[in-house]
Order: sequence, then structure tokens, then C-alpha cells
Amino acid sequence: MNHPNPIRPVEHAVFSEQKMGKSTLYRSKSILVGLNSFLAGQEHKLHSHAGMDKVYQVLEGSGLFLLEDREEPMEPGYLLIAPEGVPHGIKNTGKAPLIVLAILSPPPGS
Repeated sequence: MNHPNPIRPVEHAVFSEQKMGKSTLYRSKSILVGLNSFLAGQEHKLHSHAGMDKVYQVLEGSGLFLLEDREEPMEPGYLLIAPEGVPHGIKNTGKAPLIVLAILSPPPGS
């Protein structure tokens, strides 16, 4: 993908019946911008990252942010910041697809 060009992230969503879909919108040595796409009932289980911060921005659908000690509702317009080492995850509890922008810094494998 060529940048800088305005894009509609949801047009790049990838879905899979087997697991959460992932697509990369942009990657550099300092940041990764991607999409996590969930069909109804799919989830990205609770996990954490050493040395990496993550930001989730809900674009479409609804579900739950999974956190170590609680679950928080999510819908378009909601944002979650998961600092390094903080357990987090996502679950689509709705009937429609859930699309979440994911920004990771630094990107995995840096």
C-alpha cells in the first residue's frame, strides 16, 4: 500500500471462519497499523506484550474488551490503550462482524 494516501480501513478487513482475521495497513521500524476482524463469536484471547504498547480503535461492530480483571463493552468510537505488559483481548459478542484498528509500537519482531 502506498502512503500517504487516505484510505478507508474497513475496506481492507480480512475475515476467516477459523480465527480472527488480520491485515496490515502500514508497517515501519517504529509502528504497525493493522486491522483485527472478527466474525460473530470469535475472540482474541487474553494476552500481553513485552516491550510493546497497543492501541485498539473500534471501527465497526460491538463486543467486549477483555482485561485481566474485567470485561468492558466496545462499540464504534471506543478506544483502548494496552500498555506494555497489560493483559488484553477482544471478543465479538454481537451478530455482525467486528472490525478493530490495531496500532502496535514498536511492531512485532523489531
